[in-house]
Amino acid sequence: MADKPIPEVQRLKADSVGLVGVVFMAVATAAPITAMTGNLPIAVGFGNGTGAPAGYLFATLVLTVFSVGYVAMAKRITAAGAFYGYISHGLGRIAGMASGMLAVLAYIVFEASIVGVFAYFTRTTVADQLGVDLPWILYAAGMLAVTAVLAYFDINLTAKALGVMLIAEIAVLFAVATAVLLNGGGPDGIPVEPINPANAFTGASAGLGLFFAFWSWVGFESTAMYGEESRDPKRVIPRATLVSVIGVGLFYIYVSWMTIAGNGLKGAVEASSSATPLDLFFAPTTTYLGAWAVDAFQWLLLTGSFACGMAFHQCASRYLYAIGREGFLHPALGRTHPTHGSPYIASYAQSAIAVVLVGAFWATGQDPYIHLYTLLAILGTMAILIVQTLCSFAVIGYFRKNHPEDRHWFRTLTAPLLGGIGMTAVVVLLVLNMETAAGLAADSLFFTLIPWIVGAIFFGGLGLGLYLRARQPRRYEIIGRIVLEDAAERADEDHQPATV
Repeated sequence: MADKPIPEVQRLKADSVGLVGVVFMAVATAAPITAMTGNLPIAVGFGNGTGAPAGYLFATLVLTVFSVGYVAMAKRITAAGAFYGYISHGLGRIAGMASGMLAVLAYIVFEASIVGVFAYFTRTTVADQLGVDLPWILYAAGMLAVTAVLAYFDINLTAKALGVMLIAEIAVLFAVATAVLLNGGGPDGIPVEPINPANAFTGASAGLGLFFAFWSWVGFESTAMYGEESRDPKRVIPRATLVSVIGVGLFYIYVSWMTIAGNGLKGAVEASSSATPLDLFFAPTTTYLGAWAVDAFQWLLLTGSFACGMAFHQCASRYLYAIGREGFLHPALGRTHPTHGSPYIASYAQSAIAVVLVGAFWATGQDPYIHLYTLLAILGTMAILIVQTLCSFAVIGYFRKNHPEDRHWFRTLTAPLLGGIGMTAVVVLLVLNMETAAGLAADSLFFTLIPWIVGAIFFGGLGLGLYLRARQPRRYEIIGRIVLEDAAERADEDHQPATV
């Protein structure tokens, strides 16, 4: 049977951002300075030890393979919902609805999580350098307010702001690493052991180290969310995705390798497992650049985490917008600003949710780093990794049924299959190492509830999809089908083109 007409919807502002802007948005969600300072000490001190850079090398290879299939879909489907649309086309509407709900959950909690780490870093830095000790909730409130204001306007404004902050944080990490390289390294010179691929799987807990390596990339997939707002999305989004994955990977490998070299093999493990793990970075920074660079490093931790939170806010807003415009949440979420073309109603909703989440942790006396950041980051990571895994298999399903002219033994079959297997392994790594990753927060009730929350959202999405198919077939037909007009995909078994 032919498709039911898809309703007219308000569009995001086209041609708002180019390749560089999309890359900035995606890399900002990965937050290189936060990923390095937060994850590398754990990997070195308690995971695969000095083989952590090799872990980043392995993660780069797996995620690059995953991205091959991901960009193949991006060339065919352009929508703000990204995973939601991809999976609904490749694995069916029911799986798409469940995945869309998980993706919404992930990006919603990621912003609140990053607000926690921003507030922690800001309170510590201001107290250390300015002698002013204020409650962390004030810094959290400030970040939420500024993020809400920036998200109201054209995304190009956010991309420019993120670009400045991103360049600054990358510059300081690159400067420290290069200073170590130019000085011939530390006590052990420039050892090659850290980049030996075999060492990615050694150490006290290789699984923990590998998980933290993969965790460092969370957010890179957000490139596809900006397809409707980018210039020439069929070219920009695939290129931005590959640049983000490979560029970030090479950067992580280089910085982690030189950081370990600057401390020495033994010194790196000792610093990482000490009560002050940031010394893993601050010690070589002081040695090779000077004490002033440590002060700058601390301030850039703030701007880096702020940029990450702002980027996740944009992601969450676009998922809420994508589902809202299809009528599965309040239809007002699908409105765009008449001047700026931003999903401003969805952005308001995301800000309100983030305020509630942050306020709940503050009201119950939770720590912004130990509880707010860690617990919500684990919840969001579990959700998004499951969605990434399903997306890999969706690529295979999509090209098997559609576009025979684009089928390719590697791009649309082998690569997504290997990517799906690899992402499944990462989910297993998270489950096996979740308690260690949570640290002191592992004793909390919220930690115990994380798998149940993810399961409830996913199966609730499946249930909603089944209900719509049985009771509201016209709404069921729309699931994941509102895409950019010139990329409208076939929406049912008869392959009739969807109308927009």
